[in-house]
Amino acid sequence: MHVLFENREEAGRRIAKKLTHYRHTDTVILTIPRGGIPVAIAVAHRLQLDWGVIVAGKLPIPSFPEAGFGAVTADGSVVLNEAMVHGLQLTSAQIEEVAARIREEIERRSELYLSARHPISLANKSVILIDDGLASGYTMLAAIKSARAQSPLKIIAAAPVASRAAAKLIEEAADECVFEIVSPSVPFAVADFYVVWHDLTDDDILPMLRETDYAR
Repeated sequence: MHVLFENREEAGRRIAKKLTHYRHTDTVILTIPRGGIPVAIAVAHRLQLDWGVIVAGKLPIPSFPEAGFGAVTADGSVVLNEAMVHGLQLTSAQIEEVAARIREEIERRSELYLSARHPISLANKSVILIDDGLASGYTMLAAIKSARAQSPLKIIAAAPVASRAAAKLIEEAADECVFEIVSPSVPFAVADFYVVWHDLTDDDILPMLRETDYAR
């Protein structure tokens, strides 16, 4: 039986306990919308840190859009699950077609979200990247790649739950990883680890993006 989080807010409070050494520092938090936002707000509140968003999205498999073969961010950073791409025999043209479509949606969301939440400079700062859970890990991996381009001091990847494969992938990419649960479950679904779970919409998160800052 899975260890469960009551909701995303409770999951954030539990993750914050593992990050207390960053409290009241110049560390900043970046979260992956939409599900990562309630988690990040809870962490920011406990650690008294400023927070912002980094928009990333999975590249859906054309024949099975619930699953992804990689991820892309608003700045164009792309990461691919090369083994899956090879297994699916996806062509460069197919990959670019999917990436262009997802990139367009991410750009739309980035513009919308940044109209409600100020951008954050990452240069020479420790950055905590937060999501509500990592299934394949590729969305977090794309966010790490995008954040690296902004010359942070270090990157800490944090999530309440991660699959074993995702944890391994991210441990190789981030400077530090913080997971409350690393699960060997196959198949793996982030939602299985929450008592209360629903997909968030833009209407849900826009009020959250206007939350009061928690910086010093």
